[in-house]
Amino acid sequence: MQTTFKTIGLVVRKDAQLHLETIRLVTSILENRARILIHFLDLDLPIANLPSVPVIELVENADLIISLGGDGTLLTAARSLVDSSTPLFGINLGRLGFLADVSNKDVELHLNDVLDGKYLVEKRFFIEGEFFHQDKPISSSIALNDIIVHSHESLSMIEYEVYSNGDLIHQQRADGVIVATPTGSTAYALSGGGPIMHPSLDTLAIVPICPHTLSNRPIVVPAEHKIEIRLSKDDNLAQLNYDGQAGSVMNSANKVEITRCAQPLTLLHPENYDYFQILRAKLYWSTNH
Repeated sequence: MQTTFKTIGLVVRKDAQLHLETIRLVTSILENRARILIHFLDLDLPIANLPSVPVIELVENADLIISLGGDGTLLTAARSLVDSSTPLFGINLGRLGFLADVSNKDVELHLNDVLDGKYLVEKRFFIEGEFFHQDKPISSSIALNDIIVHSHESLSMIEYEVYSNGDLIHQQRADGVIVATPTGSTAYALSGGGPIMHPSLDTLAIVPICPHTLSNRPIVVPAEHKIEIRLSKDDNLAQLNYDGQAGSVMNSANKVEITRCAQPLTLLHPENYDYFQILRAKLYWSTNH
């Protein structure tokens, strides 16, 4: 059967040299059915007969992007698709991932199914953080999992205020705060005591990191609310992070405004995809571990 994907882009994790067998299996499946473009995240280690192209070339030309790696590789690929409707499919080269949910042993079966049009489609939303200095916008970036403000000095707390649509939620003294999407609710926010949010929900979780109060609880708000974070003390410094990637350093003259992006990410899953099965496997639910 002829695939509807004429050009397929591969985004491959940094340690590609350790996974050559799987990478060559994927390319051998694809090469007879589509044009292949490959972007290696580590461009300093090219693989013979598999030339790497810039990721922008994949986005501009591919009908499907396949992530070969873990959830981190998929997040990198996803951020390149923030203004695109091109679907993304994740193949995990390590352990089962929350996002890259096709394991090594199932690659051939599920990849051929996708090429034959047998897959599930799921939409996930991005969030954008706009960084301000004295209420003037300076820069912005996007995230699929979370935007985090945390202490710039690892051994000190920060004091900050969080607003939702202009209303003060709380003023906290903590190591930082996480604003997580449902996709990111199983990442850093989960280890901070945040709730697991089903991917179909239009919500954001606000999760303080090690708050200096016993009464603190994470809070979930509608995704369409604008979240604003400011530092309360003049001598505080904080680091802004987008999906684990370092952004600007904040002080009391700065703020970050977080809003939902209009263009969603299109994820493809195998037809037997079960979100709760992944939770059970990753979190060791219903086992004797």
